[in-house]
Amino acid sequence: MAGQVPRNGLSRSARLASLPLGFAGRALTGWGRTLAGADGDEVAASVAVRNAEQLFAVLGSLKGGAMKLGQALSVYDAMVPAELLGPYHDALAKLQTAGPPMPVRDAHRMLAEQLGRGWVARFRELDDEPVASASIGQVHRGVWRDGREVAVKIQYPGADVALDADLRQLARFSRLFGAVLPGLDARALVAELHERMMEEVDYRAEADRQRTFAAGYADAPGLRVPAVVASAPKVLVSDWLDGVPLRTLLDTPADAAEQAVRDRYAHTIVETMFSSPARIGLLHADPHPGNFLVLADGRLGMVDFGAVAALHGGIPPVLVEILNLCARGDGDALHTLLVTEGFLAADAPDADVMRWIGALADPLRHETFHFDRAWMARQGARVVDPGNRAFAQTGRALNLPPDHVLVVRVLSGWMNILAQLDCTVAARGIAAAHVPGFSG
Repeated sequence: MAGQVPRNGLSRSARLASLPLGFAGRALTGWGRTLAGADGDEVAASVAVRNAEQLFAVLGSLKGGAMKLGQALSVYDAMVPAELLGPYHDALAKLQTAGPPMPVRDAHRMLAEQLGRGWVARFRELDDEPVASASIGQVHRGVWRDGREVAVKIQYPGADVALDADLRQLARFSRLFGAVLPGLDARALVAELHERMMEEVDYRAEADRQRTFAAGYADAPGLRVPAVVASAPKVLVSDWLDGVPLRTLLDTPADAAEQAVRDRYAHTIVETMFSSPARIGLLHADPHPGNFLVLADGRLGMVDFGAVAALHGGIPPVLVEILNLCARGDGDALHTLLVTEGFLAADAPDADVMRWIGALADPLRHETFHFDRAWMARQGARVVDPGNRAFAQTGRALNLPPDHVLVVRVLSGWMNILAQLDCTVAARGIAAAHVPGFSG
């Protein structure tokens, strides 16, 4: 039924199992077409596009953890090869929005279960049609009993069960994601996301994190975090923010005036990511352009605090030192530090971590840095180069702790989004101002 998270285990498993079968069938068909004289590159491109379309269609249809993983992968589309950008971008973009809503009766039932049988009296108005829907819940616009406009986030029935089951099964199929984003360590990504996403099903805990962000950034000139009005484990009511999702600005040209505004938005995003661990002990761990809204007053609104990591001591000091060494380009000192900390075996063959990181450290090496698709595409090409065996060997040799992997994932995710935004940011100075111990 539309809007429902399919909870039947056999049904969900069958849909996920269709992925390797479909990929294998297309590979065999493509091989046959090549033998019959078709151009090999054209056949490979066609197969890759159809694989991407099937992958994201299945992930999107299942909601739960499957759709959530698809959204996490979608921020990396700046690394997709240029010749495949159009079809991939279309498939990925579908997961940055959402599927059909849950039936009204189910939404009302969830409100009654979570806010009490008299939930209607809490509102002056509540639109039955959602304004947004995502992987584990949807958002309705309403008016609270005191007259303020509110956003009402309601979790899909069965989303928690589906989320856990999906991510366990998707770990088995993680190699398939290499067909979409070669070089991505999807197994590590799924494992880290599994832990983070299971925290998202508790909206009361999310409300606590949102309150912390709202208090910590109440005086931030470029940012607004909506206040929490009411919360329950599967319903969250917040102040309504009128704005346009940041994703609407991605991949669209800008004149000089618009470019200055984009650069200001990018500054706010980077400053928030770098400052929050030390400022409030939390890091927003869901890099997604839909989580920031462009508001009418020129500020950015920050929403969705389901995936937030606790970093009570700030960014781990050893990771800050790694960032310092990357910014300086000191490969020998970096190798020594990683071996000393047990993150890299002393005898790891061909482990050139500085080369493995490549230009991804460039934003920390320059006073200002321009993020664009061309730069990110070059990094993607380096990652997927089949002749770059040393790259793969170095990646396999590294063994970073989960909290380090999380920070790296969030930073790399935002670099991809900033590349799509096409902006210039003084990331080095922002890091120096807000990350204790970072000197570059």
